[in-house]
Amino acid sequence: MTDYSEEQRNELEALESIYPDSFTVLSENPTTFSITVTSEAGENDETVQTTLKFTYREKYPDETPLYEIVSQENLDDSDVTDILKLLEQQAEENLGMVMIFTLVSAVQEKLNEIVDQIKTRREEEKKQKEREAEEEEKQRFHGTPVTIENFLNWKAKFDAELLEIKRKKMKEEEQAGKNKLSGKQLFEMDHNLDTSDIQFLEEAGNSVEVDESLFQEMDDLELEDEEDDPDYNPVNLDSD
Repeated sequence: MTDYSEEQRNELEALESIYPDSFTVLSENPTTFSITVTSEAGENDETVQTTLKFTYREKYPDETPLYEIVSQENLDDSDVTDILKLLEQQAEENLGMVMIFTLVSAVQEKLNEIVDQIKTRREEEKKQKEREAEEEEKQRFHGTPVTIENFLNWKAKFDAELLEIKRKKMKEEEQAGKNKLSGKQLFEMDHNLDTSDIQFLEEAGNSVEVDESLFQEMDDLELEDEEDDPDYNPVNLDSD
């Protein structure tokens, strides 16, 4: 007859020896304990971690232990689901044998895979960003290939912008024409314009100089007398 209690005690002692820093007994009846499993460090020293709780059933190992994940770090919900499925599979395959070490080892390998997947995912994201940057650079230098469709779209937009510019210009010119004052309006608005010339002369006073050489005596002017003109005929004047 199998002594289940003896097998369970022996396994507990072995587990405590294998996992001295992460093994913790939570209760003795039923026997419940936890083991914290941490992955190997990734490229940037990141790790993923989970704490598993096991409870022996009365006839363990002929019955599978109860198990659950009580805490986790850096794991997605999908990762947690995958780990629980893995535990179920391993428990069924190892039924009849003490299996906690096997279950924990399987989870350890799974966590290492997850870290590798994180590394691969980051590398893919980096490559994707590099490809997007290269594509943007090509677009900047080569532009968008011209097709009939995008040319017509561009032309329609260009014509609309040009029409809007013309409308604004016409509106500004029209507004400027309304605001432009005539000479009469300027004169009526500024009453100083009618006295500006007089004011200028008054302010000049005696400082205004006249060049008399520009003028001649009337006697010095050689004006012909009408009577001295041989063609002069008073009769003709009267006939007019």
